[in-house]
Amino acid sequence: MKVDKHLFRALAQFWNPTYSCFTFGKVDLVPTIEEYMALLRCLNIQVDRAYSRAVNVPTFLKKLMNITGMSKQWVAAQIKQKGDTKCILWKSLKDLILAHPDTKKRVDVFALSIYGLIVFPKALGHVDEAITNLFDW
Repeated sequence: MKVDKHLFRALAQFWNPTYSCFTFGKVDLVPTIEEYMALLRCLNIQVDRAYSRAVNVPTFLKKLMNITGMSKQWVAAQIKQKGDTKCILWKSLKDLILAHPDTKKRVDVFALSIYGLIVFPKALGHVDEAITNLFDW
């Protein structure tokens, strides 16, 4: 997957983390679910459907193993406690995006990062455990 570095630099300049939106002058813009779907290529989301949580949800460790394709040992070493929740450092995910041999897994990790850092940020520089619930198993 080819990443448009100029686009990301431009987007980063206008991202307002305080309000979780893009700010252009005095105008705030928040992408819609449909726009995020297009950007992240997640076309299987049904916007008119309420999503519920499964009864037997895998642990954060298992979810990260599925998303990243990495070993249990690697994932366990990356999980950090941040306040009352578990997280993974953005730096760990970034390194994985740059080095992972599987292109699909790189895209999955990139999507996880976007969701955790931009769409639903909780702890600065970390991706919260709850974000993994957005991924299918």
